[in-house]
Amino acid sequence: MPGSKKVLLASPRGYCAGVDRAVIAVEKALDRYGAPVYVRKQIVHNIHVVTELEAKGAIFVEEVDEVPEGSHVVFSAHGVSPAVVNAASDRGLHAIDATCPLVTKVHREAVRFARDDFEILLIGHDGHEEVEGTAGEAPEHITVVNSPADADTVVVKDPSKVVWLSQTTLSVDETMETVRRLRERFPELQDPPSDDICYATQNRQVAIKKVAKDADLVIVVGSSNSSNSVRLVEVALEYGAKAAYRVDYAHEIDQAWLDGVETVGVTSGASVPEVLVREVLDELSGAGYRDVEEVRTAEEDLIFSLPKELRQDAAGNRDGRALGGRSRA
Repeated sequence: MPGSKKVLLASPRGYCAGVDRAVIAVEKALDRYGAPVYVRKQIVHNIHVVTELEAKGAIFVEEVDEVPEGSHVVFSAHGVSPAVVNAASDRGLHAIDATCPLVTKVHREAVRFARDDFEILLIGHDGHEEVEGTAGEAPEHITVVNSPADADTVVVKDPSKVVWLSQTTLSVDETMETVRRLRERFPELQDPPSDDICYATQNRQVAIKKVAKDADLVIVVGSSNSSNSVRLVEVALEYGAKAAYRVDYAHEIDQAWLDGVETVGVTSGASVPEVLVREVLDELSGAGYRDVEEVRTAEEDLIFSLPKELRQDAAGNRDGRALGGRSRA
């Protein structure tokens, strides 16, 4: 009814199985080996998660040459290139690979297509850690395509032997538009054997599309360096939200955003713990948005095994916390 204030809460949202696995991997490494445990780059792209792990004894570094020789180092969920793996080995580091298995799948595709002498067009964002890791698997075969506009200018040596792969956290719609443009220029362009954009990225985009059409405002909880969180803002605006903003924390909500707003959509990126969403809901409740309706578009129950070094406890028994990922409310 006119004048009523409500929240449309997107589901699925928040942690995906790969993020859950990576965060648990750092926690278990700290339990097993004691602090400090080093982590190359942010384990996942969320400032709250990183801060909490730092408080437990994790030390985040940019490159492995900052890690003392012989130490334990965890590779982030975004994956690393073979050059990084080799550099860690050269320093005698005990490496624990927390790369999301869905990213590892793309790495394997890159290796296979390069071995078959394909030119690989990697759709993704230059400088993103995941793209750097994938491109590092076959740098002489891979060209990064940043956007649909890039598809109009990219040059290939042999149009009959070209394939596309993608970063896992992109906008599904924009990626397929890039592929469409590439195929117009290179009709023999091959597809990857299965979709590279991860299930969680797709599910969160589908959910926010459904929410956005009925929302005066969408708030996305997630960090600025989280590709999938930034994409959720873009998708919300594209699918009908009158306004959309990203916040790390509830206190970042500008009360001016709520002026004249009856319906607020809320979601979170795949590296965001649910506690941060609950704090946003509390903040909105304080502003009069107490009616919360969940908009669910999929169920998620995927789980991944932890890195092999962490599947057993110190006595060699299978650890009860050997899996990452769980059903999400």
